[in-house]
Amino acid sequence: QVQLVESGGGLVQAGGSLRLSCVASGSIFSINAMGWYRQAPGKQRELVAEITFGGTTNYADSVKDRFTISRDNAKNTVNLQMNSLEPEDTAVYYCNYRRLVGSREVFWGQGTQVTVSS
Repeated sequence: QVQLVESGGGLVQAGGSLRLSCVASGSIFSINAMGWYRQAPGKQRELVAEITFGGTTNYADSVKDRFTISRDNAKNTVNLQMNSLEPEDTAVYYCNYRRLVGSREVFWGQGTQVTVSS
C-alpha cells in the first residue's frame, strides 16, 4: 500500500498562485509516476500533470505554460506550482501514484480543494 497526503489547496483570486504538495509513504516502488488530477463538480476526473521517476513530464493542454510539476525522489514528494490561476481551475485536486512496472498499482490521495474566484 502507498499512502498519499496532499497539502496546499485553498482560495485564491484569479491571476494568483498556489502550490500543492504531496508526500508518499509506504511500499513505494522506485519506478513510478506521480501526478495531479482534478475533478470539478459535474465533471470527470482529468489529468492535470504527471512526472515520472526519471523526470519526464506530461501536462494537460489547459495548464501548459501556467503550471509546473516537480518531484523529489529522495523525499517521495511531488509538487504542483500553479500560476495565473483561472476560475476554470476550481476543482478538487488529487495526488496520484502509479507503479510503471509489475503490478501497475494505482493509489490516490484524499484530495484538496482549490477555489479560484473571479
